[in-house]
Amino acid sequence: MRYQISGKQIDIGEALRTHVEQGLGDAVRKYAERPTDAQVVFSKSAHEYVCEATVHLSTGLTAQAKAHETEIYAAFEACCEKMEKQLRRYKRRLKDHHKDRTEPVEIFGASSYILASETDSEDQEPDSLQPIIVAEMETNIPSLSVGEAVMQMELAGAPVLIFRNENKKGLNVVYRRDDGNIGWIDPQ
Repeated sequence: MRYQISGKQIDIGEALRTHVEQGLGDAVRKYAERPTDAQVVFSKSAHEYVCEATVHLSTGLTAQAKAHETEIYAAFEACCEKMEKQLRRYKRRLKDHHKDRTEPVEIFGASSYILASETDSEDQEPDSLQPIIVAEMETNIPSLSVGEAVMQMELAGAPVLIFRNENKKGLNVVYRRDDGNIGWIDPQ
């Protein structure tokens, strides 16, 4: 497994790198058969350290975890526990999908934009109906079954996931509803 361990305005020492590689490697290998790579980013938020980990699996699915603690090693341990819990919870589902899937998940490129929020008062009319683009990024849209999309959304902890439906080849959306259920949008 390839590791990318970095810090946002924090120096990451060799001892922490070694600890992360061993700890995360053991946790992931226990529940996922072939992890491909992992990114771990440490940052500081006020008095707490933040650890964010993303692990890409050979099936094309991605698991993410994030934790806050007052010490950097404790932040990693909490993040690692969350990652392990997610993978343990979905181990059976990951294995079932992996058996059905003979090829890795197909990925399609797309553009992602961040639009400026309207900070003007409600009384003023905007000068233009065109939103102001703050940032533009590249993103990936996976080609998944509906079950895999729901599992990917839950593994990533995301509120919504856009995917290309393998059966119908159209774009679909799964999202978490306010009542706790999962919604699925399948255009005609």
